[in-house]
Amino acid sequence: MEPDPTQDADLLRAYGAGDPHAFTRLYDRYDRPCFQFIRRTLGSAHADATEDLHQETWMSISRSAAAFDARKARFAAWLFTIARNKVWDYFRRQKVAILASAENDATMLVPDPGPTPLEQVESRQMAEKLVTAVEALPLAQRETFVMFAQAGLSLEEVANATGVAVETAKSRLRYARATLRQALADERSAHV
Repeated sequence: MEPDPTQDADLLRAYGAGDPHAFTRLYDRYDRPCFQFIRRTLGSAHADATEDLHQETWMSISRSAAAFDARKARFAAWLFTIARNKVWDYFRRQKVAILASAENDATMLVPDPGPTPLEQVESRQMAEKLVTAVEALPLAQRETFVMFAQAGLSLEEVANATGVAVETAKSRLRYARATLRQALADERSAHV
């Protein structure tokens, strides 16, 4: 079920008015997608910072609840913008210039209960290849792809969150998809 943007804004307003349960409902709704976005944007090389940045993101949401304006953005777009800013702040503090491709990471594998053990292994290997390919994308393409594909933000919301024009976000998404298609096609042709 897709979260209702109006309900998200109402929950944040209720939290601002003193209802702690409203914040809990928002947190429960967006906790996992936010964590996964931060984790995938950081990549394996910086995965140990995920918990801290996730916590910092939610603390910022809590402190800035009154500043949220539902007329400017959906709650999800606002949340992922704050999460993205936390990741970029972390990279600046760490003086990270270029993110290299990631290594295998068991925490990123998506379990797939296929009907046979062989299909399970093949599916896990493909998920691992996809995660590795996503983490190998240049950071701008990676964050655009993850915000669009995983977080469900529109291209306009991705553009606003990343501070670029919609056409730039669209180009980054197109390049990311082409790179991922090529990486997965190369993988398939290697096994044929």
